[in-house]
Amino acid sequence: MSSIEPTDRTAQTTGPRPLLTSQTRAGLAARLNVLDARLIGWWACHGITLLRLSLGMIFFWFGVQKFFPGLSSAEGLATRTISVLTFGAVPPGVSLPVLATWECAIGLGLLSGRFLRLTLVLLFAQMASTFLPLVFFPEETFTVLPWVPNLEGQYIIKNLVLVSAGLVVGATVRGGKLIMDPKAASTAERTQALHQRFRRRFQREP
Repeated sequence: MSSIEPTDRTAQTTGPRPLLTSQTRAGLAARLNVLDARLIGWWACHGITLLRLSLGMIFFWFGVQKFFPGLSSAEGLATRTISVLTFGAVPPGVSLPVLATWECAIGLGLLSGRFLRLTLVLLFAQMASTFLPLVFFPEETFTVLPWVPNLEGQYIIKNLVLVSAGLVVGATVRGGKLIMDPKAASTAERTQALHQRFRRRFQREP
């Protein structure tokens, strides 16, 4: 009888070995998830403060420039807009320093975090007036009306971002915070809705 030689196991083809095992992939995914949670948690913790400080810096920086005639690129449209609103009663020599003081006050309020309610009222009032040149002077703010703004028009339209930033900061003046955890945020939203209904019904704080 003929015997059959055993097959050499080392000669068997096992195919290419995976670069990462499932256990390694799971460990890597867990580490990335922890890193992602820490990063988003830092954003939630510090994002509003950084937004408030950057917004304040912009207002104070641009406001200071208006104390020096000819330095700010926006002063021409700003002073002419105020002149139209006041029917020519307020000349540029008066309106420009008033506007500069107004913007610096907004900037200082945001930077310091004090009197935020009043600061935000000043901000929204000032922002509302910044859009009026689009109506009063369309030939100076648009290349193709109303779809293609020129540089001055773009400078004005970008204030929508500042208004939105002001709204976000304003939402925290009563001590509110950003919450990065979706379950905690859902619970907080339900609690907030209950408190709002309580205030509307009983006209006092819960």
